[in-house]
Amino acid sequence: MDWSLLTCARKGHITYAPDEPRLRLRLHTETPIGDAWRCLRCGAYIHGEPHGGGPADHAPLVKRGKELRDAFIMRFFAFERIIRGLVVLVAAYGVWRFAANRGSIQRIFEKEIPLLRPLARQIGWDLDHSKIVESFRKVFDLNATTLRWLAVGLLVYAAIEITEAIGLWMLKRWGEYFAVIATSFGLPIEIYELTERITAVRIGALVINIGLIVYIVVTKRLFGVRGGKAAHEAHLRSASLLEVEEAAGAHA
Repeated sequence: MDWSLLTCARKGHITYAPDEPRLRLRLHTETPIGDAWRCLRCGAYIHGEPHGGGPADHAPLVKRGKELRDAFIMRFFAFERIIRGLVVLVAAYGVWRFAANRGSIQRIFEKEIPLLRPLARQIGWDLDHSKIVESFRKVFDLNATTLRWLAVGLLVYAAIEITEAIGLWMLKRWGEYFAVIATSFGLPIEIYELTERITAVRIGALVINIGLIVYIVVTKRLFGVRGGKAAHEAHLRSASLLEVEEAAGAHA
């Protein structure tokens, strides 16, 4: 897939007229219907006036090719994080409401259980020894203060997930660091949960989180990996169309 061309189709082209004569010649051409300038993202010649102009080092640093693919992957992880954060946020609200109305909910629960026994017998479900029913009763035994602290904990977790999603979606470096650190703290809990019970959801969540950590650290050169921030920014500059054409012009 040509990520540069796909992005230009969605967002439009970006053209720039550099002041340097040699570089200006490599980005400009004359056609029977007027001047055309090369798009800094996809490299196609676009008719009309350039979107900007000035020294080459003042030109916008436009993501191209592999960097656009990386941005798509970052936003995929951000989407997964925002969904998870919203689910946890709803759970926090539910626990808080449950703490405030626990007595009435427990009375309704105990009242309805006997009515469900005939149906449960028909499908072979022993309600008196059901783990689900026992789990509900253990929750009812928790005091209101414990439930409220649980709701606060879920709220903090939801805030972390949403903050992580915002940083990744905006493609900010602080968001990448935040995502790696926050996700790393959660790995021991996910591994411990797998030792208790292995499910497809738990395995999938662990694989996604490990993949996120490795991918971000390696591709974005965090914590000094592969040269760190300086090497990452140098790579972005070297991949820009202006740098490529300037190097080609100098070589010629």
